[in-house]
This record gives sequence, C-alpha cells and structure tokens, in this order.
Amino acid sequence: QVQLVESGGGLVQAGGSLRLSCAASGSIFSINRMGWYRQAPGKQRELAALISADGSAYYADSVKGRFTISRDHAKNTVYLQMNSLKLEDTGVYYCFTDAYRGSYYYPRSWGQGTQVTVSS
Repeated sequence: QVQLVESGGGLVQAGGSLRLSCAASGSIFSINRMGWYRQAPGKQRELAALISADGSAYYADSVKGRFTISRDHAKNTVYLQMNSLKLEDTGVYYCFTDAYRGSYYYPRSWGQGTQVTVSS
C-alpha cells in the first residue's frame, strides 16, 4: 500500500505562483511515475503533468511553459511549481504515483486532492 500526502494548494491572484508537494510513503517500494491530475468545476479530470523515474516529463499543452514538475527520489516526493497562474487553472489537483516492488506493480495510488483557486 502506498500513501500520498499533498500540500501547497490555496488561493492566489492571477499571475501568481503556487508550489504543490506530494510525498509518498508506505511499504518499501520503487516509484516509476509520479504526477498531477486536475479537475476544474464541472469538468473531467485531466492530466496536468507527470515525471518518470528517469526524469523525463510530460505537460499538458495548457500548462506548458508555466508549470514545472520535479521529484526528489530520496524523499519519494513530487513537486509542481505553478507560475503565471490563470483563472482556468482553478480546480482540485490530485497527485498520483505508479509504484512497484520487484515484479509486483501496485494499483495507481491517489492523493486526497488539494484545492487551487486563482482569483482575478
């Protein structure tokens, strides 16, 4: 079992910045990918960014150039630095991780979600 604890959401004005953190804990395991989905009010959850074990990153077109994802392998923690925030970035951000131990792959784990609200 992998547990994820998120932090860093909040209220910010448009053009401002926030940094989200997500720490994974639990039984001894290895992590392949970590990342963030987000869900705006009335919309489907969408992938915002993810980072693989080798450091390669993916960004949704809507956040490219504004968001940066990074990870600390020693702390099993992923970060999402969000700059130049827009009103449309408002939503609940969910951290996820794909972990494994040996040849066993855990089901995808999810954080509890953290609210990001961008105001005008």
